[in-house]
Amino acid sequence: MGRIKDFLKRKFYILKVRDRFSASVQIGQRQLFLAHQKAKADNQLPNFDDTGFRVFSQFEEDGKILYILALIGMQNKTFLEIGSDDGINSNCANLALNFGYDGLFLDGNPRSIERGKYFYAKYPHPWLPAPKFTCAKVLAENINQLVADAGFSGDIDVMSIDIDGNDYWVWKALTQVSPNVVIIETHIEFGMRNIVVPYDPAYFYPGKHPVYHGASPIAMVNLARLKGYRLVGANDLGFNFIFVKNGLADDILPEVPVESVLTHPSVKESWKRFEPIKDWEYLEG
Repeated sequence: MGRIKDFLKRKFYILKVRDRFSASVQIGQRQLFLAHQKAKADNQLPNFDDTGFRVFSQFEEDGKILYILALIGMQNKTFLEIGSDDGINSNCANLALNFGYDGLFLDGNPRSIERGKYFYAKYPHPWLPAPKFTCAKVLAENINQLVADAGFSGDIDVMSIDIDGNDYWVWKALTQVSPNVVIIETHIEFGMRNIVVPYDPAYFYPGKHPVYHGASPIAMVNLARLKGYRLVGANDLGFNFIFVKNGLADDILPEVPVESVLTHPSVKESWKRFEPIKDWEYLEG
């Protein structure tokens, strides 16, 4: 009986996933994409915070990414997702499955990578190759080579980083590609301090303490500015910051203050988790 239940659960999961790139979903998203472009032409754009929805992303990043791309354009339909798990429930899967994007899913878990390869081989795009998958522990020292070895360089549309650790340092080191949009996990538990946990190439989550990794919102925004990006929003919970390259739709996707994306009640609650590690070593961001 247990095997039957497991089989049915797997079949139900696959059916649900397939529904997410059905013709109706693709048509609906394309209509929304065009509606955003018309709103841009009519100078009647919605509030950025109201544009989110979830198809494959963990939260509502899919909708916010689509909105940004409607305003700045899908320029080369290429992505990079660092810390992708299997590339299914991820920030770039919607682009791959519903908009024909090419890209690289990069993760250190071999089981996740094999699961992703299997999925994209089972449900291929009608005329485009499947996204590339690379299994490796991502470090500041190897990120550029990993991306180059997969065949990517120069301008790309979207990059997502979520590796629960050295996210800040990996983005700082990355020069092989230049994304127009960056989604990166930011450590809101650090509050409004300008701090970064020192780089540790041997780090594995949860490390010495599950909160002791990453960079504060202020530090991440400072890094983004150095790299030529501005903060335009975040997911509703505030920890996935979304940046756009300067020079792309600056007037209609203006920079927003850090405080404006940290309004969810869970943000202040998360600050309590910083107390046990407040006297540990940090660098200025």
